[in-house]
Amino acid sequence: MARAAIESLAENFSDGVVAPVVWYLLLGLPGLFAYKMANTLDSMIGHRTLRYRSFGWAAARVDDVLNLVPAPLSGLLLTAAAVFAKNCRPGRALAIMLRDGRKHHSPNAGWPESAMAGALGLALAGPRRYPEGLIADPWLGDGRARAATSDIMRALHLYRLACLVAGGLLLVAWFAVHVMPPF
Repeated sequence: MARAAIESLAENFSDGVVAPVVWYLLLGLPGLFAYKMANTLDSMIGHRTLRYRSFGWAAARVDDVLNLVPAPLSGLLLTAAAVFAKNCRPGRALAIMLRDGRKHHSPNAGWPESAMAGALGLALAGPRRYPEGLIADPWLGDGRARAATSDIMRALHLYRLACLVAGGLLLVAWFAVHVMPPF
């Protein structure tokens, strides 16, 4: 359960924080709204079940395309945040993200999840049992697979720091564009 919570937090950092900001910066409010619509449709009907197979695949593919840049960016932001977090390893976060980011069955979830795994010294994803059967996904990271409540707290701290890093970068960019005189 703790491992699933950490995986969800990492993926939602990308889907719920970084990607909406990226699409807002690129296309304004219409970009933000379009992204959130696609992401919500993927959450609602983008499942590989018999019920949604006929039309859910399109929602899932659109969401995948819209996250091609934000997902690796979110992994880099988590890596940068690890510099400021106690008991986190930024170098390992980057190495694991580059090594394992593409191993996830989702083309985008692996980037932030593997960065989180490397930063916290955990192994995320991996084989899981669902009512539909066993999912034999590869491990992301090479740390311990048994996560604890304390690891959720560490992941939340890293998440908050990554949000601050992203906000700081946005503030610096805004300042550079709107306040600093041109050269």
